[in-house]
Amino acid sequence: MSESNSFFETKRVEVPNRGLSRRQFIYTTALAAGSLALGSFAARGQALKSPNDKLNVAIIGVTGKGSADMGGISGENIVALCDVDKSHLARAAQKFPNARTYGDYRVMLEKEKNLDATTVTIPDHHHAPAAARAIAAGLNVYCQKPLTHTISEARKLTEMAREHKVITQMGNQGHSGEGYRQLCEMIWSGVIGQVKEVHCWTNRPIWPQGFDRPPGTSMIPMKLNWDVWIGPAPMRPFVDKWPEDDHVRPEWAKRGGVYHPFNWRGWWDFGCGALGDMACHIMDGANWALKLGAPTSVELVESSKITSEMAPMSSVLKYEFPKRGELPPCTLTWHDGGKLPPKPPEMEAEKLEDNGSLFIGDKGKIVCGTYGERPRLLPESSMADYKRPDPTIPRVPENSPYLDFIRACKGGPPACSNFDVAGPFSETVLLGNLALRLGKKIEWDSANMRVKNLPEADQYIHAQYRPGWEI
Repeated sequence: MSESNSFFETKRVEVPNRGLSRRQFIYTTALAAGSLALGSFAARGQALKSPNDKLNVAIIGVTGKGSADMGGISGENIVALCDVDKSHLARAAQKFPNARTYGDYRVMLEKEKNLDATTVTIPDHHHAPAAARAIAAGLNVYCQKPLTHTISEARKLTEMAREHKVITQMGNQGHSGEGYRQLCEMIWSGVIGQVKEVHCWTNRPIWPQGFDRPPGTSMIPMKLNWDVWIGPAPMRPFVDKWPEDDHVRPEWAKRGGVYHPFNWRGWWDFGCGALGDMACHIMDGANWALKLGAPTSVELVESSKITSEMAPMSSVLKYEFPKRGELPPCTLTWHDGGKLPPKPPEMEAEKLEDNGSLFIGDKGKIVCGTYGERPRLLPESSMADYKRPDPTIPRVPENSPYLDFIRACKGGPPACSNFDVAGPFSETVLLGNLALRLGKKIEWDSANMRVKNLPEADQYIHAQYRPGWEI
């Protein structure tokens, strides 16, 4: 294995002078040897690979979902691996012994000059800093959901992907599957009439939420680069376990420390809670089938305890969408933490599934699973005589988001959850967290990316970065 000695190599850079033109900025920062600022990456303008060539791919985040993404794209040339944890990195390197290894994606993207693409499968607060640097370097990007940690970052990545003309894909895999295509075709056929009400729900979180920050500090494991794990977020001490009086469930404690490696999702500084984990899957069918676009408002209906540090253990949020062409105004209600909508009287099953969506039209109802699987009319017995509409939406090979992305990188059609699709959708999802953090109904001005009635929302719309991590 060719191994870099740069696992703990990190650098800090000054915030660029906003008075420079874009051309001057790229030129001057490119001259700064070793600079890791976003502006130092001038787009390479790489040509698309032919279908017979393999992509040179870097993997950012090699464990958990990162392992799945690495496996999904492993038929290509995996030439670089990056992770803040040396033990995770070593295990991944055993599978790809010729790949160079790094502990900081800024260093990797600076040094690797022959990449075609990268995956980004790391905590939410790193998604935009990593993806933006890759896009600016001219790389195609497969980024896990939620696309970004904040609304402004989602818009930024959407704009950057267009500007640099790179191939992109968000990892909400259901968007590549058969289920959501069948759902759209059913709704578009008019079988349940006009849809004015949707319910989406999840049993998440399955990690701690609703707590205050625990006191104390622990010794940072030698294998872990804690400074890089914190990355763009405000620095805080590493804490290896929860205090006993916090009543943290045993299964949570077994999965990791207070923040790393698993429990980061519930912390506002690092994750996006249950919405960030599951809404990009579960709300995807409604967003697609009903052509929702941006909501006009989001209202917090109910929640368990909300702290300044964490999302709550359960919540119910109501999104309002305006008339869209011939489509009527629509309300989408999000339920998490085991909260459920009322069971439809037509439903023959004993109870609703742990995760799913319910579409209520003026002529009938449809229910489907987490990723759009098994879209079916209610009562389900009516499906015996139902003939599904002929397919009108192009299908993805093997329903695979990875094959969809790879095909696009080699001159095929755009990946179906490319950032032009995923960026605006992620903005909608993240608006729910905005309502949670403010605890009030928000009136959304999408064109200007602001909350009309609450100017204090700006602090949550726009990310603040530690020096060296700006985009």
